[in-house]
Amino acid sequence: MTTLEHREIRGITLKNIVVTVVSTISIVITVMTSYFQLKSNLQEVRAIQETQNRVNEVRLKILENQVSVLQQEVNEIKNGKKT
Repeated sequence: MTTLEHREIRGITLKNIVVTVVSTISIVITVMTSYFQLKSNLQEVRAIQETQNRVNEVRLKILENQVSVLQQEVNEIKNGKKT
């Protein structure tokens, strides 16, 4: 008699089934690991982008205020009110 590994069921050996299952598990683990790493990286990028958006918003408000002050000074100079 042959060993259990080499017995065939319609051309499929137990060894081939084991190799196929182990390979499939390995591929699934690799894909899942890649997926979760990408998901984590996306969350990090979102957090950085949100922070950058807040910083840009603050900078924009400061610039708008400075433009407003400068516009008032220009208007005062045009009107001759400023020395």
